[in-house]
Amino acid sequence: MRLDGHQHFWKLARADYGWLTAELAPLYRDFLPKDLAPLLERHGIEGTILVQAAPTVAETRFLLDLARQNDFIKGVVGWADFEAADAPDQIAALASDPKLVGLRPMIQDIADPDWMLHSRLDPAYRALVDADLVFDALTLPQHLPNLLRLAERHADLRMVVDHGSKPRIADGDFEDWAADMKTIAGNTSTVCKLSGLVTEAGDNWTLDDLRPYVGHLLETFGPDRLIWGSDWPVCTLACSYDEWARITDDLLQDLGASEREAVMGATAARVYL
Repeated sequence: MRLDGHQHFWKLARADYGWLTAELAPLYRDFLPKDLAPLLERHGIEGTILVQAAPTVAETRFLLDLARQNDFIKGVVGWADFEAADAPDQIAALASDPKLVGLRPMIQDIADPDWMLHSRLDPAYRALVDADLVFDALTLPQHLPNLLRLAERHADLRMVVDHGSKPRIADGDFEDWAADMKTIAGNTSTVCKLSGLVTEAGDNWTLDDLRPYVGHLLETFGPDRLIWGSDWPVCTLACSYDEWARITDDLLQDLGASEREAVMGATAARVYL
């Protein structure tokens, strides 16, 4: 199965997308299954992992409803309040829906860089493990040392790093990010998403800007621990779905057939489904 391991839907009238404002004009409209379905069909993609875009349980339930109504949505990575006193019950209740495959706190938007390491979150992490849910880590490069500590502290927590942890490609920052990602790949079982890179590459990006970052992820995590995702519709700030698919073909051209199949769907199916 060929899978898009990271995409979003939203409906503006729901009004819980704090980050989504009129200034982001290309994104400031509804994006729903009917908009994505033709793109999936064009590229032979059989299913997707739908990822939360608002830090509310209400939005997670909205996404689960969409998943029940659209067969191509194979799983939902939602949100729960990890700090709530009833976080384990909240997580267990959401996990009763078979379409829920993971949870994602929006770490990139949390002011405290050490948030993920606070002991008050331990019950939520244990609940994730008990429910066999994936922890999607929406991190930035500065979070990677703490992410390593979290992965080592909770070795039984299945973890996926979103968007390669958003390296600062536009600024040419590579060495520190590369070293931290290599350490995480080499010392934990963490999986990484090959997604969201093009929007980190600046307005005048080229394919060559992306190559060293993608090459490093392939070298350190390997195809069996990489998940391709479109990050649609966020990717449209920098390129179309079609263009990202073409770019991927170029970036992965040196892989063998089985390695390519891993990145383009088999790893996502193993991790999430």
